[in-house]
Amino acid sequence: MSKSLEILNSKILDKERLLVKLTDWKEENKKIVFTNGCFDLIHLGHIEIIARSADLGDILIIGVNTDNSIKKLKGKNRPIVEEISRAKQLAALEFVDAVVLFDQDTPIDLIKMINPNIITKGGDYNTDQVIGNDIVTQNDGEVIIIPLTQGYSTTSILEKIKDE
Repeated sequence: MSKSLEILNSKILDKERLLVKLTDWKEENKKIVFTNGCFDLIHLGHIEIIARSADLGDILIIGVNTDNSIKKLKGKNRPIVEEISRAKQLAALEFVDAVVLFDQDTPIDLIKMINPNIITKGGDYNTDQVIGNDIVTQNDGEVIIIPLTQGYSTTSILEKIKDE
């Protein structure tokens, strides 16, 4: 396997491997940022939110909904791109430290496990709507809403494809 693919694959963690990494990062007093989403069709809006999230700390962990989770949330025709492809696309970003798939409707169990210093979400959320906001703020962390990049959404991309 190529060195670059090894690096990419090493960023996609199951929960057990994430716990090992978390122990190291916390011992090193790293500021941990967490964000999550479906990332079905990764676009500029996603990239900019992820990049801005990475700037807020030392370690960026992304929780990604599994295919089953997305089907429950968005319907039988989703996801467009399967979970390992989405995870690898995100892991390929230099400023992403870890990608973890989660099968639940929300990442609450993952957030409890990680106990990040910061949770970020895109500007289509209010702080009180962010899953895990209570957990993070109780532990002196914060929730940061990052403005959306106008004109970019998976829904608008799918509509454009349908209109072609």
